[in-house]
Amino acid sequence: MKNITKEKWNENLYQTYRNELRKLADLKYREFHKKLTTTKYEILGISVPKLRQIAKQISKTDTMSFFSFCQNDFYEEVLIEGLVIASLEDENDFLIQLEKYLPKIDNWAICDSFCNSFKIVAKNPKNYFDYFCGLLKRIDPFTIRVGLVTILNFYINQEYLETIFQCVNEITTNHYYVNMATSWLLAEMYIYYPIETENYLKKAKINDFTMNKTISKIRDSYRVSKEKKEELLKYKRKDKK
Repeated sequence: MKNITKEKWNENLYQTYRNELRKLADLKYREFHKKLTTTKYEILGISVPKLRQIAKQISKTDTMSFFSFCQNDFYEEVLIEGLVIASLEDENDFLIQLEKYLPKIDNWAICDSFCNSFKIVAKNPKNYFDYFCGLLKRIDPFTIRVGLVTILNFYINQEYLETIFQCVNEITTNHYYVNMATSWLLAEMYIYYPIETENYLKKAKINDFTMNKTISKIRDSYRVSKEKKEELLKYKRKDKK
């Protein structure tokens, strides 16, 4: 990415950056990605590894001035902004920019790439656990998914299990991408803590789709024995007609 310097960002520099993104567009990759992701943003067609490289460069500049010029036209532009936020190491800046960014997330791909990149959470997970559990009580489905995927990435640990189960039980939306993230999280928790997670599933307040998808994901895992996979079928719920 050319013309990215340590100077503060201005309108001209930001437009140069956007023009560079356009030059990197790959039509074939764009058509492939459009089949996987539903979003209101225009997709240029730039691979995630390349976007991470660009975000890494930007994170070395004056990031606060960068955020002040960010626009929301391109999918890649929005994802890069998220990756730069994920690189922040100041707690106050991180939480402020994170809250501003949450409404921009409208698809699973931006959400998941964003959530697995939090440097400050990786270094000090205890400081942020309550915050991300709190996101599960929000209304916007992709904000809830941010909470779920971040918990999946950083908090599958004995000390957090009971609180996670409780927070998952309090999710009220039936949104597809929330259900899928919940089942993904519970399946991973089962892999590492099968007894505790099975005890939870016995009385879980999650909806039928999420319960059945959780069981399906666990049964797909090579890390679970054939015997346990068969046992888990007793928790599968019948489809309501």
